[in-house]
Amino acid sequence: MNRLKGKTAIVTGGTSGMGRGIAELFAAEGAAVVISGRDAGRGRDVVKAILSRGGRATFVAGDIASIATNRRLVETAMKRFGRIDILIPNAGILGIGGVKDAPLKVWQQTFDVNLNAVYYLIKLAVPHMLKRGGNIVVNGSIAAFKAFPNHPAYCASKGALVALVRQLAIDLAPGIRVNILCPGQVDTPLLWDSAKAFPNPRTVVQEVAKRIPMKRLGTPEDIARAALFLASDDAAWITGTALTVDGGATTGG
Repeated sequence: MNRLKGKTAIVTGGTSGMGRGIAELFAAEGAAVVISGRDAGRGRDVVKAILSRGGRATFVAGDIASIATNRRLVETAMKRFGRIDILIPNAGILGIGGVKDAPLKVWQQTFDVNLNAVYYLIKLAVPHMLKRGGNIVVNGSIAAFKAFPNHPAYCASKGALVALVRQLAIDLAPGIRVNILCPGQVDTPLLWDSAKAFPNPRTVVQEVAKRIPMKRLGTPEDIARAALFLASDDAAWITGTALTVDGGATTGG
């Protein structure tokens, strides 16, 4: 406990799934958490849950693809808590649709949320983080390394994140460490949305779980614990790393 005591973290897409799991665990470990999302009601629920356990949190509503939303996140963190130590760019969309039939706007929107928004947040927050140092843990996907049917925009955007993280790890060292988590199939609303690319979503998800060597889907808590490790001093000599958290799914099992 208290591995993040006195720190301030920004978690995008923190109102459900992996983002909520990360926000709640970080708050339990002592961090003040600034959460973003498009659904104000869900945002208030997460903040209320954290406050009820004695944590510190606030919510910023908005579209993370907007530069203005990212600027408000940074400004809110500085105004409310006086510092920024950790960034968790977690928000993402699927961009389902193959190259033959998906509208161009699917490609554009996917990159706006999954890649461009990550760059905006880091660009705006880094000047504040350089004062004390800090950590950036991007939430990516095994889709950076593995193709999935009808997900070209998603896979390409996640692959680009790995390249961006490696570059930033060089540019921002030694003061700021930059790493990326690459989760496999985690039981979140996003996974079930992805399964809609198939005619039998429930069956597809069940079969995926059976094929994973660990014989289960991941949970938001699995990803939150990995994010906590990378954001804490336990990972003090780790930067530029893509940490795969997938129950062995990409090992060929």
